[in-house]
Amino acid sequence: MSEHATPPKPGKASHANEGPVKSVSVISTGTGEGHWEHVYGTRKPALWWIFFGRRWVTLPLNVYVIERSDGLILFDTGQNRAVVTDPDYWPAGFTGTVFRHIFRFHIGPEDTLTRQLDKSGFSTADVRKAVFSHLHGDHVGGIGEILQADLVVSSEAWDHMLGSHPERDFVFRRDIDLSGAKWQQVSFQPTDDPSLAPFTHTFDLMGDDSMMLLPTPGHLPGSLSMLVRRGAAPPLLLIGDLTYGPELLERRQLPGTGNKKELRASFTKVLALKERMPDLIILASHDAGAAGALHEATRK
Repeated sequence: MSEHATPPKPGKASHANEGPVKSVSVISTGTGEGHWEHVYGTRKPALWWIFFGRRWVTLPLNVYVIERSDGLILFDTGQNRAVVTDPDYWPAGFTGTVFRHIFRFHIGPEDTLTRQLDKSGFSTADVRKAVFSHLHGDHVGGIGEILQADLVVSSEAWDHMLGSHPERDFVFRRDIDLSGAKWQQVSFQPTDDPSLAPFTHTFDLMGDDSMMLLPTPGHLPGSLSMLVRRGAAPPLLLIGDLTYGPELLERRQLPGTGNKKELRASFTKVLALKERMPDLIILASHDAGAAGALHEATRK
């Protein structure tokens, strides 16, 4: 049984404001399917639902595109199409067997990062930076298409990739640490900005307070979110895979994978930030409603 969410059409939120962010768009590099338990959480043992679960949820592989006067910033880069074209994409042995049962991907020739940016009126050559919420394969797949860009990840996420057997966590160094890639590992710095409470550490991506990286671990070590502040327009919080939809966050409904203690703590911080910023729009990386939410943002 499969539950299908409509993949997003490219959406854009733009405002005539005085801030450096001109617009925010969402594109999709195809779709993936995950077990119902993966998305909505469960008390069942993981290996049981991985191998015997029959309910699937279809989710978009979103990439967020932030347009600035000084270039494009991407938040994640989607899934490499090799997952459906290369029979050797998955590792050998039990690890590969598990992944074949966890994920199903549907990625066509038109679903590459390059083609999706082209359809939205942009080019991979326009990309100045790409920020990675974490280093799972379905977030790093476009790296090879934007090697001219600065690639930004938390130092904790990078250290996790360099640790023992990251492939068991769907983190493949072969697809990340590419020759010519310009990686920047960032460490969060103390902040006394009261508007960011309860977050006490952040990283100012562009040095102008418009794009603030916030630590939201739990999905993977070093997972981060990005707060996009757009002058008088509603702020956006891009949360990666902290959850699969804002309604799940509001219900404090944890996903089926990740560190539960860290997920709960990150949920609490994000919800507290939302209380301080009532107009904050929260966007997950696999949220089928993202394009609609960005469209609504243009009316506020």
